[in-house]
Amino acid sequence: MRIGVIGGGAWGTALAQVAARGGQDVVLWAREPEVVASINHAHENTRFLAGITLPASIRATQSLGDLAGCEALLVVVPAQHVRTVLAETAVGATPLVLCAKGIEAGTQLLVGEVAQQLHPHSPIAVLSGPTFAHEVAAGQPTAVTLACVDEALGAALAERLGGPTFRPYASTDVIGAEIGGAVKNVLAIACGVVEGAGLGQNARAALIARGFAEMTRFGLARGARAETLSGLSGLGDLVLTCSSTSSRNFSLGMGLGQGKRAADLLADRLTVAEGAFTAPVLREAASAAGVAMPVVEAVCDLLEGRDVHAVIDALLARPLTRE
Repeated sequence: MRIGVIGGGAWGTALAQVAARGGQDVVLWAREPEVVASINHAHENTRFLAGITLPASIRATQSLGDLAGCEALLVVVPAQHVRTVLAETAVGATPLVLCAKGIEAGTQLLVGEVAQQLHPHSPIAVLSGPTFAHEVAAGQPTAVTLACVDEALGAALAERLGGPTFRPYASTDVIGAEIGGAVKNVLAIACGVVEGAGLGQNARAALIARGFAEMTRFGLARGARAETLSGLSGLGDLVLTCSSTSSRNFSLGMGLGQGKRAADLLADRLTVAEGAFTAPVLREAASAAGVAMPVVEAVCDLLEGRDVHAVIDALLARPLTRE
């Protein structure tokens, strides 16, 4: 199975390396000419994944047309850009593996729903889980959810991408895998706020637990299965991104917790903190579904410039209720 990767950031590059295991050819599309040149000539993505040597079997390109002939495409561009990029890509009936985590602004559609809208003849799969790109690229053990309604296709993709240190676990719950990945980014910002404001480990543990309850309520309302949300793509990814400064969302939250402005923090970043874009969309989607998500609402307040201490005080002043 010849794999193409759409997106030349750290995660796209790491997945290209996974797909190239054993010398298999991989085509990677990147928008940035310097990324393409670096991968093709130095066999390293010096901009987004410096220090990782890539196999020569990965060929980078700026032309989406070069993905023709691929038997599966991994879509690894930021969630808010998926529609634009896929609209420019001739896909046909090629399977699309969505690796971006977010909800589209304006439509409240999951990434897989956007892809299906644009390419209705393409089977859809979702790859999601606790994954820091640099660890995957370094060959450290990683497990992910690979969700696909077509179980035979899911098994083929898992066989193609899986290896001793990269373990895909099969699921048919595409919606659950997507929701876990999208919501955890917002909750990671909240946990970063706890760290930045110096609120302690008790507060972070409580926030992870209450945030997971919010994720579960929203996921069930959108048709997800509870066991998916408690698996790698939900709880597993939540634990990882809520406890490490390697998480872009957690780092953003730390800055907010220290009283810095969201606009300044976001302007000073090379890579995208997806949670900042997902939070307001998630708030709207939760409201439309009648789901209470106070932690998500608090993150939105901070991103909109409200004082961090006022937001924390308001969250802690909520009426006590049953768990």
